[in-house]
Amino acid sequence: MNRRKFIALMGGGIVLAAGGAAGYAVTRQPKDALKPWANAGVSYNDPRKKALSHAILAPNPHNRQPWLIDLSRPDQMVLFVDTDRLLPHTDPFNRQITIGLGCFLELLRMAAADDGFDVVFDLFPEGEDAARLDQRPVAIATFIKDPAVKRDPLFAHVFDRRSLKEPYDMARPVASAALARIQENIQEGVGSTNDPARVDELRKLTHEAMRIEVETPHTFKESVDLFRIGHAEIEANPDGIDFSGPLFEGMHLTGLFTREQTLDTSSSAYAQGMDAVLESADTAMAHIWLVTPGNTRIDQIHAGRDWLRINLATTAEGLGTQPMSQALQEYSEMAGLYEKTHAMLAPEGGTVQMLARLGYAAPVPPSPRWPLDAKIIRNTV
Repeated sequence: MNRRKFIALMGGGIVLAAGGAAGYAVTRQPKDALKPWANAGVSYNDPRKKALSHAILAPNPHNRQPWLIDLSRPDQMVLFVDTDRLLPHTDPFNRQITIGLGCFLELLRMAAADDGFDVVFDLFPEGEDAARLDQRPVAIATFIKDPAVKRDPLFAHVFDRRSLKEPYDMARPVASAALARIQENIQEGVGSTNDPARVDELRKLTHEAMRIEVETPHTFKESVDLFRIGHAEIEANPDGIDFSGPLFEGMHLTGLFTREQTLDTSSSAYAQGMDAVLESADTAMAHIWLVTPGNTRIDQIHAGRDWLRINLATTAEGLGTQPMSQALQEYSEMAGLYEKTHAMLAPEGGTVQMLARLGYAAPVPPSPRWPLDAKIIRNTV
């Protein structure tokens, strides 16, 4: 939901209480929730923790940060999924969560390489379940000191990477050369377009998919339940969908932005929120997508690793990126668009794992993160 729409909802602005506790609360920012961005790579003697401090900054669905980390084995990291952080309504088979875990692993590899370590992954060493993720390990990562390991140039863009959800500048086209450079970072299974007719077709598809998700009560509630409104909520739970800054603080304090209002389909908050998310879809200036031959957990991990690379490559180009994967979600209300999307983007077969819009917009702050220590379930003995 972009800020201009919320300002419109307020009739042009908000009236804040002068001074006192309310005024103080409005000016506060969720500082602790952003510390992991500043602390990444700082003051870690253990190379695994140094790499992990970067990996926790990886993009992931609804910012659930579903990783749990076991460091009890020397020179290894065992990754588990936190099954309390899944998205059963919008991601019933945990496909998108698995993609997020792939992003985590690729960023781990990049950070380790930058520190002179190679990382060898053993994915789903105890097997996998296509229907749901469970308590079995997702990956065992073995760290090997290697002075010849190649540094990845994309790693330089980690701290600037964002999911940019604001409307894009429709006066600034995305150059074909930029798309070609982005795609060079992915060996296969990537497609993109800046063709106006095709972009318009995908705008309409992603617009409709977003509308379905918001108008489907159980999927929309899953998102609203993860709203973190204002610095106090964000500091307490630095995950989910954050709304921070004076505008949202003021609206929350004055009762103009609540979860209950957002879920009320007759409210102005609901209508304005719907307009905001649809406007973002409608301002795409290019699209990019990933297709894998199959849809195994291994395929999904590989898609996540590639998606992280696309994120960093678009950042290198100065472009904004936002996942628009609602049409790829596997719940019944989305079935028609799921089939249409695959017919458009994977006509020869395979699974479309990610779809995103590209364009130019002003930079936004990073999203909150849990600190690394909160994600470590076992340390080196």
